Amino acid sequence: MLTKDFNYTVIPNGVCAAQGFVASGVHCGLRKNKNRPDLALIYSETMCQAAAVYTQNRVKGAPIYVTQRHLANQQAQAIIINSGNANTCNPDGEEKAQIMCQTIADQLAIAASDVVVASTGIIGESLPIELIVDAAPALKNQLSREGNDQAAAAILTTDTCQKEYAISLEIAGKTVNIGGISKGSGMIHPNMATMLCFVTTDAAIESTLLQQAVRDVTDETFNMISVDGDTSTNDMVTVLASSLADNTLISDSNSAEYQSFVQGLYVVLMQLSRKIAQDGEGASKLLECQVTGAKEKSTARFVAKSIITSSLVKSAMFGQDPNWGRILCAIGYSDGDFAIENVQVDLASTKGRETVCLNGSRADFDVKKLESILTEDEIFIYVDLGQGEAKATAWGCDLTYDYVKINADYHT
Repeated sequence: MLTKDFNYTVIPNGVCAAQGFVASGVHCGLRKNKNRPDLALIYSETMCQAAAVYTQNRVKGAPIYVTQRHLANQQAQAIIINSGNANTCNPDGEEKAQIMCQTIADQLAIAASDVVVASTGIIGESLPIELIVDAAPALKNQLSREGNDQAAAAILTTDTCQKEYAISLEIAGKTVNIGGISKGSGMIHPNMATMLCFVTTDAAIESTLLQQAVRDVTDETFNMISVDGDTSTNDMVTVLASSLADNTLISDSNSAEYQSFVQGLYVVLMQLSRKIAQDGEGASKLLECQVTGAKEKSTARFVAKSIITSSLVKSAMFGQDPNWGRILCAIGYSDGDFAIENVQVDLASTKGRETVCLNGSRADFDVKKLESILTEDEIFIYVDLGQGEAKATAWGCDLTYDYVKINADYHT
């Protein structure tokens, strides 16, 4: 999706990097650890164009339904998020999600319908809404341009680190900023978006094009990661655009300005996707699979996702086991049109690169060198299908003993 001449600068402040946005995070009591915030707010001083994609799981969290209704007009001005409770599979879930919106809307003097709501945490437990209502004034009072860190911390569950990224780029002579925060560590195998991700930009862009960009870029980023093969009930990616960059309104999907915006959005979502894969529950290695030489894009995507989803491949990477046959096996059962006798597979890291499979068969490789390659914490799997020009990249992680420990005790 990126062109070789695309230029951008990494900047600080994450979801507050774009003009007009402030954020905050407080501890309201949903999480037992009082030192960790569990309620976040992102607010724009102006009404924003808004776009979102949601989980395709047929079991959806109540906040998904409320947010879908609120974004029917493709506008929003605030986002409220809680961790510690997913507000899913509860008979009063939508009522409480709506109360969250109304409570913070009253604090901000905006309409409740202009608030996006999201929740993450335990499924099937009633949300103690009074904790959120009581914390709303503090959440509003602590809004600042430096509040991105607290907001990023407040949305975490089993994550071991915050996930933020922001860039600036030039569009038609104007500086445009795009930044975001995300959370996700387990139950990561999206079918639309994944986990929770909130992005802000000061670009001026038509809402229909913003929605198109979010959908297309999500397919190339969040939809190309997997930790454990489980698609969450609460997945959401939301983007708010304040239009304060003063660029000429982006209104043509064929324009250079739109393509620049899409590439900028791709950089931010790709980096957040990698952070989620790297922070997979119990993970010790980030896996990146690059597939080239496919007849069609869909085939490249199928193969890349099949490899990084394979429990056997993930286990081998954890054990630093050069069992490349597991990779070929995952290629073989993936969907898509390809001939296995044309396939080449390489494994690489900062320690070097080795071809392990050539024309669908074992290559003559140095086992000791390959074992050394697999000791690194970022492993690259290169697959050339040898039949076309289409390509795709997927990200995942290894499968460790700790993944089972974390999820065996998740409820407690």
